[in-house]
Amino acid sequence: MPAKKAFVYILRCADKTFYIGTAKNVVARLAVHNARNGAKYTRPRLPVRVVYQEGPLSLTKALRREYQLKQLTRVQKQALIRGKLVVTMPRAKRIL
Repeated sequence: MPAKKAFVYILRCADKTFYIGTAKNVVARLAVHNARNGAKYTRPRLPVRVVYQEGPLSLTKALRREYQLKQLTRVQKQALIRGKLVVTMPRAKRIL
C-alpha cells in the first residue's frame, strides 16, 4: 500500500498571526478554514491565506515537519516564508 501524502502549510491570518497545519489537499483545507469550519484558532481571524507550503511528504514526515515549524519563533517563520531561512529535518533515529 502506498504511503499517504500530505502537505505542511503556513497560513497568515487577518490579524497577521500564523497558523501551521497539515493537509492532503491545501486548497480544499484553505476553503474549509475560510468557511469558518477549520481550526478553532483561525475562525475569529478570517480571512486566512496560504503563505508557505511544503510537500508532498509522507503523512508521518509531514506531521513531524509541522511540529518542527511550530517550534520556530515568529521572526524565524517570517524568514522561512521569505526564503531566507532553511530548516532541515533531523535524520530519523534508527532502532536496531
